Amino acid sequence: MKKGSKGLLIFIIILFGFALWVVWPNHEIRGRTGFTLGLDLKGGSQLLYSANLSEKDPSLTDAQALAGVKQTIERRVNAYGISEPTVQIMQNEQGNFILARLPGVKNIDEALELIGQVAKLDFREQVLNATGNTTWVIAKAVGSNGTEEELTGAYFKPNASVVLNSQTNEPEVAFEWNTEGAVLFKQITTRNLNKPLGIFLDNELISAPTVQAVIEAKGVITGLSLERAKTLAIQLNSGALTVPLTIVERKDIEATLGADSIKKSLLAAEIGIAALVLFLLLYYRFPGLIACLALGIYGVVILAIFKLIPVTLTLPGIGGFIVSFGMAVDANVLIFERMKEELRGGRSLASAIEAGFNRAWTAIRDSNITTFIACAVLYWMGGLPGTEPVRGFAITLFIGVAMSMFSAITITRTFLRFIPKNRLITSPAAYGVKL
Repeated sequence: MKKGSKGLLIFIIILFGFALWVVWPNHEIRGRTGFTLGLDLKGGSQLLYSANLSEKDPSLTDAQALAGVKQTIERRVNAYGISEPTVQIMQNEQGNFILARLPGVKNIDEALELIGQVAKLDFREQVLNATGNTTWVIAKAVGSNGTEEELTGAYFKPNASVVLNSQTNEPEVAFEWNTEGAVLFKQITTRNLNKPLGIFLDNELISAPTVQAVIEAKGVITGLSLERAKTLAIQLNSGALTVPLTIVERKDIEATLGADSIKKSLLAAEIGIAALVLFLLLYYRFPGLIACLALGIYGVVILAIFKLIPVTLTLPGIGGFIVSFGMAVDANVLIFERMKEELRGGRSLASAIEAGFNRAWTAIRDSNITTFIACAVLYWMGGLPGTEPVRGFAITLFIGVAMSMFSAITITRTFLRFIPKNRLITSPAAYGVKL
């Protein structure tokens, strides 16, 4: 056994043990007990919004406004706890759109409220109009720069949270002003002592508490249900949308469809792997057994990588994983055929193993490089509207092919080197060669 091969063998055993520990069922890794599944496998919601850019800030370009909306939505859905959401900008002749895929979301109405609201919050005070009736007007005060400013949620620190009132046990949204907001709020609460102060969200009154003391840095929003309070806290922390959105399409994807897809994919994988194992054992015999062992380690390590990163598994992504399995076998086939040629030429087993790997390496390298290039192109294409599933295929195929090189050149080679060193199964017939 060559120098360093023992160390590699120990490393492979440790790597396999760690990977097996990672993928063990119901074992929690980084807060997850299973693999991250995409919308087509897990089920969930898909929402398509039209963005009205006519109401954007004139200082922003269309691209900047849409990018701001995308970032705000991403912050909202991430704070909501949605696993691996996808938010995309789509522009075509029909207009400007935002597509949001939300795996695992069952309450689509709640998702609509969370994402679609502009969430522009402002504070208003009551004044008498010309007819003598009271009306709400946006509260203003003099800022530190000497100009009059409207009191809006733009002055909030992004740390709003839901708390329970110690006396009523009702949910409230606790917020904190930044320095400028505190200056404005102090003036407004001073002149509105013992008067109601209206809190409006997207021009809708959500609370009108009576000001009982002069307040500067902190406050609470009352009169909300628990779910509404959670949503509002997320919206305040993520910021208001820079342009209004209109829902164009909503889709509920049933989880049963995903479960059926997984079941069929696993069945296809099992049939394919069984056929590969049978072929390797019958045609290559003992090296085929070594290859099967290496492929078993390869499969467990790949699944561990998918769980650790995590990679969001979609139906095309599983397809990419299965294809990479076939390419891992292809690398072993090239190596074993070269080995058989060397054994027929009269080389010793140890020499044939080294020559087989060396001669097969260039073919394996070049074929895998072309696959990597194809994966890069597919990944880029997956960023275009309507082709998103392609990206999942490209990611899993890229990782799988990279690991297949490690499996064939390192794992299989290390195991085979161990054989002649310890004089185990040295007959050429065991390697599919008749002299």
